[in-house]
Amino acid sequence: MTGTQNLSPEQKEQARHGERLFPVKKYTTTLSELYPLVTAHWHEEAELTLIMEGSCTYQIHLDPYEAEAGDLLFIPPAVLHSVSILPEMPMCSDTYVFHMSFLGADSADICAVRYLVPITRQDLILPCLIKKEHPAYSGMLRLFHEINSAYETQTPGYELTVKSLLLKAISLLIPYAGESSSHARTETEYTSKLKLVLEYIGEHFTEELTIAQLSKLCFFSEYHFMRFFKKYTGTSCLEYIKNLRLEQAARLFSHGETNILEVSLSSGFPNLSYFYREFKRKYGMTPKRFIEEKPDRNQFSPMQYR
Repeated sequence: MTGTQNLSPEQKEQARHGERLFPVKKYTTTLSELYPLVTAHWHEEAELTLIMEGSCTYQIHLDPYEAEAGDLLFIPPAVLHSVSILPEMPMCSDTYVFHMSFLGADSADICAVRYLVPITRQDLILPCLIKKEHPAYSGMLRLFHEINSAYETQTPGYELTVKSLLLKAISLLIPYAGESSSHARTETEYTSKLKLVLEYIGEHFTEELTIAQLSKLCFFSEYHFMRFFKKYTGTSCLEYIKNLRLEQAARLFSHGETNILEVSLSSGFPNLSYFYREFKRKYGMTPKRFIEEKPDRNQFSPMQYR
C-alpha cells in the first residue's frame, strides 16, 4: 500500500480510491475550527464510515443527518455528500471507500442483479445513518472493526477478508432497504442541478464567477439559487468559492510557489489585500509566513488516507 498522502475533496473527486485491483482505501477525517467542513462532493465509490470522536452533520443526497461518536454511515456511489461541524465541536472519523465492482456489481449473478446494481443505481436505498438503536448496528460495528483489523494488519489473504466483510455489511443493511420513490426522484433532479453547479465551479473557480451566472445553470432566480445552494451544501455559494480559491493558494505555496501576487491572481483573487486577509483568517498566518514556515500540509487537509 502507498504511504499517507493528502486529498483535497472538491466536487467530483478525480483521485483513484485504492489500487486498480484492490479499489479500497481507508481515510481518517478530522474536522476542527481550522477546517470545519468537507465541501460537497461525490465519487463513483461507496463509503462506510465510523464516527470515532465528536459529532457532525452529514448532508447526504440533500438530506441532513446528525451523527455522533459511535454512529456508522453508509453512502452509496455517486451520491452528493458533505460533512460539517459546529464551532468548537471537533470530529474525527474513519472511512472505507470502495468500488462496488470490487464486490461483484459487474457480475451477471443474482447478487449483482438483485442487490449490488440497484444499490449502485440508487433504486435500492440502504439506511444512510446507523445509530446504536438500529437493529443492524451491533453487527455493522463488529464488521467495521474486523475490516479495520484485516486492512491494517494485511496478513496473507486480507483482500479476500476485506471483500467478504464489506459484502456482509451490505447484506446486514439489505433487510432495512427501501425502494426509490417519487420524492427521491425529485431529490435526484435537485442533486443533478447541484452537481452541475459544483462541477462548473470546480472548473472555473479561478475565474470571475457571479450568482447570476451560476443561477442560470439551474434555471433558478438568484434568490432561489442562493437559498438552494446554502440549504444543500451547508455554506453560501460565495463562501464555497472562496474556500476553493484559498485551498488552491495553499496548495501552490506548498508546492514551492513563492510569488504571492501570482498565486493570488492564479487562485482567483485579483485583490491582494483581500487575499491576505482571508488567507490569514483561514490558515491562521499570512501567506508570507506560510511560505517561510512551510507548515505540515497534513494540518491543512481534513482527510488523510493510507
